[in-house]
Amino acid sequence: MNPAGQEWLLPDSLWWDGRLQTVVALSPRREVVPVADVPAGAARRRIPGTVLPGLCDAHVHSALVELSTVWAGGISSVWDLGGVPAKVAAVAARGAPAVRFAGPFLIAPGGYPSDRAWAPAGSCREVRSAADAAEAVGEAQAGGATLIKVTAHAGGPLLSDATLAAVVDAAHRAGLPVVVHAEGPGTVAAACAAGADYLAHTPWTEAVDEGLIRDSADRMTWISTLDIHGWGSAAPEQDVAIDNLRRFLGHGGKVRYGTDLGNGPLPPGVNPRELRALQQVGLGPADILTAMTEPDQGEPAWLPAGLDLAPATFADSLATARVLTASVRPRP
Repeated sequence: MNPAGQEWLLPDSLWWDGRLQTVVALSPRREVVPVADVPAGAARRRIPGTVLPGLCDAHVHSALVELSTVWAGGISSVWDLGGVPAKVAAVAARGAPAVRFAGPFLIAPGGYPSDRAWAPAGSCREVRSAADAAEAVGEAQAGGATLIKVTAHAGGPLLSDATLAAVVDAAHRAGLPVVVHAEGPGTVAAACAAGADYLAHTPWTEAVDEGLIRDSADRMTWISTLDIHGWGSAAPEQDVAIDNLRRFLGHGGKVRYGTDLGNGPLPPGVNPRELRALQQVGLGPADILTAMTEPDQGEPAWLPAGLDLAPATFADSLATARVLTASVRPRP
């Protein structure tokens, strides 16, 4: 449903379906039509600037950041990739932003991040064997999860290949995609071989083998999270991640915009540093918008000054986005 109820939105311009359009309207069903085709007598709301589909951050942790600040910064939907199931579900019930969540981290006994101070008690669920995988997935789904998050961290205990594959198989039987935190040698290969759908981060610990990059591009989507390396300062880990992502996209891979919000001093809302890092990878403004917009999720975004597609100023311009709700009543 359009945020204005049954109103038709008439913006100066509309970025929808991958292109910038003018003299069009957005229907209450989020269909784009020429202004001339708006039904006579329909309620209309004129919006200066540009309206876009809802902006989504595909990697946040509500246990570590207040999501109302994300909403205030123009993001209308998020993916929460690991937390205490009941607490994440309670945050999701608020609805601003819309939250799709994974529930607990599924980990090897004693594995990452159960050994980290930032991981709240109850946020990790150990999977003790392949036979335990279906029960772990079922528990997450019963708690409201529509994603499954698994960790593969080479710095500690790892799920066996058989157990990781069993988790992925159980999730897919339940209709749930699997996101893997892959960190360290062998972990990207393990996630790819198991049939995971997403990597929670662009790999950054080492250059990924070209053959594995190619296989990953055929099977997985990577979530960007480039700005966690250096937080705006030069960092060799970001250089590695940018190179890996550039090659991944060169083989036809797909990327989603995500920041790992809660991991260090990241700006809430639209992160212009993440956008500039994606530009360094080689993505243009339209590609980045495709990676971070979801027409059917959350409320539309609004850029009061209009969408600036010039590469040099795009990131800072998009960072001015606001969520377009029924309470937004700009003057004509």
